[in-house]
Amino acid sequence: MGSQAHLDKMQLRQNYRNLWHTDLMRTIQQDPPYCCLSLWCGPCVSYMLRKRALYNDMSRYVCCAGYMPCSGRCGESRCPEFCLATEVFLCFANSVASTRFMLQDEFNIQTTQCDNCIIGFMFCLQQIACIFSIIAMIVGSEEISEASQILSCLSDLVYCTVCACMQTQHKIEMDKRDGKFGPQPAMAVPAVQQMSRLDQPYPPTVGYPPPAYGGQPTYPPPAYGQPGYPPQGAAYPPPAGYPPAGYPPAGYQR
Repeated sequence: MGSQAHLDKMQLRQNYRNLWHTDLMRTIQQDPPYCCLSLWCGPCVSYMLRKRALYNDMSRYVCCAGYMPCSGRCGESRCPEFCLATEVFLCFANSVASTRFMLQDEFNIQTTQCDNCIIGFMFCLQQIACIFSIIAMIVGSEEISEASQILSCLSDLVYCTVCACMQTQHKIEMDKRDGKFGPQPAMAVPAVQQMSRLDQPYPPTVGYPPPAYGGQPTYPPPAYGQPGYPPQGAAYPPPAGYPPAGYPPAGYQR
Protein backbone atom coordinates (compact mmCIF):
# COMPACT_ATOMS: atom_id res chain seq x y z
CA MET A 1 0.00 0.00 0.00
CA GLY A 2 2.77 2.43 0.93
CA SER A 3 4.89 1.51 -2.10
CA GLN A 4 1.93 2.08 -4.39
CA ALA A 5 1.39 5.51 -2.86
CA HIS A 6 5.03 6.39 -3.55
CA LEU A 7 4.70 5.18 -7.14
CA ASP A 8 1.60 7.31 -7.59
CA LYS A 9 3.46 10.29 -6.15
CA MET A 10 6.36 9.78 -8.56
CA GLN A 11 3.93 9.58 -11.45
CA LEU A 12 2.23 12.77 -10.30
CA ARG A 13 5.61 14.49 -10.00
CA GLN A 14 6.18 13.94 -13.72
CA ASN A 15 3.13 16.09 -14.47
CA TYR A 16 4.38 19.14 -12.61
CA ARG A 17 4.63 22.24 -14.79
CA ASN A 18 6.96 24.60 -12.89
CA LEU A 19 10.71 24.57 -13.42
CA TRP A 20 13.68 25.07 -11.13
CA HIS A 21 14.88 28.66 -11.00
CA THR A 22 18.31 27.39 -12.08
CA ASP A 23 19.15 24.06 -13.72
CA LEU A 24 22.11 21.95 -12.66
CA MET A 25 24.33 23.25 -15.47
CA ARG A 26 24.09 26.88 -14.29
CA THR A 27 24.25 26.56 -10.53
CA ILE A 28 28.00 27.17 -10.45
CA GLN A 29 27.51 30.43 -12.35
CA GLN A 30 24.62 31.52 -10.13
CA ASP A 31 26.27 30.94 -6.74
CA PRO A 32 29.92 29.76 -6.92
CA PRO A 33 30.71 30.19 -3.17
CA TYR A 34 27.73 28.09 -2.06
CA CYS A 35 28.54 25.45 -4.66
CA CYS A 36 32.07 25.16 -3.24
CA LEU A 37 30.65 24.97 0.28
CA SER A 38 28.31 22.19 -0.80
CA LEU A 39 31.21 20.31 -2.39
CA TRP A 40 33.46 20.36 0.70
CA CYS A 41 30.83 20.33 3.48
CA GLY A 42 27.97 18.40 1.88
CA PRO A 43 26.38 16.94 5.05
CA CYS A 44 26.40 20.31 6.86
CA VAL A 45 24.77 22.01 3.88
CA SER A 46 22.19 19.22 3.67
CA TYR A 47 21.32 19.79 7.34
CA MET A 48 20.87 23.54 6.83
CA LEU A 49 18.81 23.13 3.67
CA ARG A 50 16.45 20.57 5.20
CA LYS A 51 15.87 22.78 8.22
CA ARG A 52 15.24 25.74 5.95
CA ALA A 53 12.88 23.69 3.77
CA LEU A 54 10.88 23.02 6.94
CA TYR A 55 10.71 26.80 7.57
CA ASN A 56 12.99 26.24 10.61
CA ASP A 57 10.17 24.31 12.32
CA MET A 58 11.87 21.10 13.39
CA SER A 59 8.65 19.78 14.91
CA ARG A 60 7.67 18.96 11.31
CA TYR A 61 10.80 16.88 10.73
CA VAL A 62 10.43 13.27 9.62
CA CYS A 63 13.35 11.06 8.66
CA CYS A 64 14.01 11.30 4.90
CA ALA A 65 10.97 13.61 4.68
CA GLY A 66 8.60 10.64 4.78
CA TYR A 67 9.85 9.09 1.52
CA MET A 68 11.54 6.03 3.07
CA PRO A 69 10.12 3.02 4.97
CA CYS A 70 12.02 4.09 8.10
CA SER A 71 10.34 7.50 8.12
CA GLY A 72 8.47 8.21 11.33
CA ARG A 73 9.94 5.19 13.13
CA CYS A 74 13.23 6.64 14.35
CA GLY A 75 11.99 8.70 17.28
CA GLU A 76 12.22 11.95 15.33
CA SER A 77 9.63 13.70 17.48
CA ARG A 78 11.79 13.35 20.61
CA CYS A 79 15.05 14.65 19.16
CA PRO A 80 14.63 15.93 15.59
CA GLU A 81 17.97 17.77 15.45
CA PHE A 82 19.95 14.66 16.37
CA CYS A 83 17.95 12.52 13.93
CA LEU A 84 18.53 14.98 11.11
CA ALA A 85 22.26 15.09 11.85
CA THR A 86 22.36 11.28 11.77
CA GLU A 87 20.45 11.26 8.49
CA VAL A 88 22.72 13.71 6.67
CA PHE A 89 25.91 11.94 7.77
CA LEU A 90 24.85 8.30 7.41
CA CYS A 91 22.37 8.65 4.52
CA PHE A 92 23.71 11.68 2.72
CA ALA A 93 22.34 10.79 -0.72
CA ASN A 94 18.86 10.15 0.70
CA SER A 95 18.91 13.43 2.61
CA VAL A 96 19.67 15.40 -0.55
CA ALA A 97 17.04 13.54 -2.57
CA SER A 98 14.42 13.95 0.19
CA THR A 99 14.91 17.72 0.34
CA ARG A 100 14.61 17.80 -3.44
CA PHE A 101 11.33 15.88 -3.38
CA MET A 102 9.98 18.19 -0.67
CA LEU A 103 10.63 21.28 -2.79
CA GLN A 104 9.23 19.66 -5.92
CA ASP A 105 6.01 18.68 -4.16
CA GLU A 106 5.63 22.08 -2.51
CA PHE A 107 6.11 24.16 -5.66
CA ASN A 108 5.06 21.64 -8.36
CA ILE A 109 8.55 21.63 -9.88
CA GLN A 110 9.53 19.16 -12.55
CA THR A 111 13.09 18.14 -13.37
CA THR A 112 14.24 19.09 -16.86
CA GLN A 113 15.50 16.53 -19.35
CA CYS A 114 19.03 17.90 -18.99
CA ASP A 115 18.95 17.46 -15.21
CA ASN A 116 17.54 13.95 -15.62
CA CYS A 117 20.40 13.05 -17.97
CA ILE A 118 23.00 14.35 -15.51
CA ILE A 119 21.47 12.45 -12.57
CA GLY A 120 21.05 9.31 -14.70
CA PHE A 121 24.67 9.49 -15.85
CA MET A 122 25.79 9.71 -12.22
CA PHE A 123 23.83 6.57 -11.28
CA CYS A 124 24.97 4.63 -14.36
CA LEU A 125 28.62 5.49 -13.71
CA GLN A 126 28.30 4.28 -10.11
CA GLN A 127 26.77 1.00 -11.27
CA ILE A 128 29.48 0.45 -13.89
CA ALA A 129 32.21 1.14 -11.32
CA CYS A 130 30.59 -1.34 -8.93
CA ILE A 131 30.36 -4.02 -11.64
CA PHE A 132 34.03 -3.54 -12.58
CA SER A 133 35.04 -3.85 -8.92
CA ILE A 134 33.17 -7.14 -8.60
CA ILE A 135 34.71 -8.49 -11.81
CA ALA A 136 38.18 -7.44 -10.66
CA MET A 137 37.71 -9.35 -7.38
CA ILE A 138 36.51 -12.50 -9.18
CA VAL A 139 39.03 -12.56 -12.02
CA GLY A 140 42.01 -11.14 -10.16
CA SER A 141 43.24 -9.28 -13.22
CA GLU A 142 45.52 -6.37 -12.49
CA GLU A 143 44.34 -4.40 -15.54
CA ILE A 144 40.68 -4.79 -14.64
CA SER A 145 41.47 -3.84 -11.02
CA GLU A 146 43.16 -0.60 -12.17
CA ALA A 147 40.25 0.15 -14.49
CA SER A 148 37.78 -0.39 -11.63
CA GLN A 149 39.75 1.99 -9.40
CA ILE A 150 39.76 4.66 -12.11
CA LEU A 151 36.03 4.23 -12.63
CA SER A 152 35.41 4.39 -8.87
CA CYS A 153 37.35 7.66 -8.56
CA LEU A 154 35.53 9.09 -11.55
CA SER A 155 32.12 8.06 -10.21
CA ASP A 156 32.93 9.57 -6.80
CA LEU A 157 34.00 12.83 -8.44
CA VAL A 158 30.81 13.00 -10.52
CA TYR A 159 28.69 12.08 -7.48
CA CYS A 160 30.17 14.83 -5.29
CA THR A 161 29.90 17.41 -8.08
CA VAL A 162 26.28 16.59 -8.93
CA CYS A 163 25.26 16.60 -5.24
CA ALA A 164 26.94 20.00 -4.76
CA CYS A 165 25.14 21.44 -7.78
CA MET A 166 21.88 19.89 -6.65
CA GLN A 167 22.11 21.42 -3.18
CA THR A 168 22.98 24.80 -4.67
CA GLN A 169 19.91 24.45 -6.88
CA HIS A 170 17.79 23.84 -3.78
CA LYS A 171 19.27 26.85 -2.02
CA ILE A 172 18.57 29.15 -4.98
CA GLU A 173 14.99 27.89 -5.14
CA MET A 174 14.45 28.68 -1.45
CA ASP A 175 16.02 32.11 -1.98
CA LYS A 176 13.35 32.66 -4.59
CA ARG A 177 10.68 31.37 -2.20
CA ASP A 178 11.82 33.74 0.55
CA GLY A 179 11.80 36.78 -1.75
CA LYS A 180 15.57 37.32 -1.90
CA PHE A 181 15.44 37.98 -5.65
CA GLY A 182 12.81 40.72 -5.32
CA PRO A 183 9.25 41.14 -4.09
CA GLN A 184 7.40 38.02 -3.17
CA PRO A 185 4.55 36.88 -5.43
CA ALA A 186 1.14 38.49 -4.95
CA MET A 187 -0.28 35.22 -3.62
CA ALA A 188 1.98 35.38 -0.57
CA VAL A 189 0.25 35.93 2.74
CA PRO A 190 0.81 39.53 3.89
CA ALA A 191 2.33 40.31 7.23
CA VAL A 192 -0.02 40.60 10.18
CA GLN A 193 0.41 44.34 10.51
CA GLN A 194 -0.66 44.83 6.88
CA MET A 195 -3.93 42.90 7.09
CA SER A 196 -7.19 44.79 6.99
CA ARG A 197 -8.89 45.23 10.35
CA LEU A 198 -12.38 46.34 11.26
CA ASP A 199 -11.07 49.29 13.24
CA GLN A 200 -9.38 50.79 10.19
CA PRO A 201 -11.50 53.33 8.25
CA TYR A 202 -9.98 52.26 4.94
CA PRO A 203 -8.33 48.99 3.90
CA PRO A 204 -4.55 49.07 3.45
CA THR A 205 -3.23 50.04 0.04
CA VAL A 206 -0.38 47.52 0.04
CA GLY A 207 -0.33 45.81 -3.32
CA TYR A 208 -2.83 48.21 -4.90
CA PRO A 209 -2.14 51.19 -7.21
CA PRO A 210 -2.50 54.64 -5.62
CA PRO A 211 -5.82 56.38 -6.23
CA ALA A 212 -6.00 58.65 -9.27
CA TYR A 213 -7.02 61.67 -7.24
CA GLY A 214 -3.97 61.47 -5.04
CA GLY A 215 -5.82 61.49 -1.72
CA GLN A 216 -9.24 61.27 -0.13
CA PRO A 217 -12.13 62.65 -2.23
CA THR A 218 -13.77 65.90 -1.15
CA TYR A 219 -17.51 66.37 -1.00
CA PRO A 220 -19.21 68.38 -2.29
CA PRO A 221 -16.95 68.89 -5.32
CA PRO A 222 -15.11 72.22 -5.56
CA ALA A 223 -17.10 73.22 -8.67
CA TYR A 224 -20.44 72.81 -6.92
CA GLY A 225 -22.52 76.00 -7.05
CA GLN A 226 -20.54 77.45 -9.95
CA PRO A 227 -22.22 78.36 -13.25
CA GLY A 228 -22.77 75.31 -15.41
CA TYR A 229 -22.56 72.94 -12.45
CA PRO A 230 -24.12 70.53 -11.98
CA PRO A 231 -24.39 69.61 -15.68
CA GLN A 232 -27.76 69.30 -17.30
CA GLY A 233 -29.39 65.93 -16.79
CA ALA A 234 -27.67 65.33 -13.49
CA ALA A 235 -29.70 63.69 -10.78
CA TYR A 236 -28.61 66.30 -8.19
CA PRO A 237 -30.10 68.61 -6.97
CA PRO A 238 -33.43 66.76 -6.91
CA PRO A 239 -35.99 67.72 -9.55
CA ALA A 240 -39.01 69.93 -8.83
CA GLY A 241 -41.85 68.17 -7.09
CA TYR A 242 -39.60 66.20 -4.84
CA PRO A 243 -40.44 64.95 -2.28
CA PRO A 244 -43.91 63.81 -3.34
CA ALA A 245 -47.02 65.01 -1.56
CA GLY A 246 -47.88 63.11 1.58
CA TYR A 247 -44.25 62.53 2.52
CA PRO A 248 -43.15 62.19 5.23
CA PRO A 249 -46.14 60.29 6.68
CA ALA A 250 -48.15 61.72 9.52
CA GLY A 251 -46.64 61.10 12.94
CA TYR A 252 -43.09 60.93 11.61
CA GLN A 253 -40.61 62.76 13.82
CA ARG A 254 -37.14 63.82 12.74
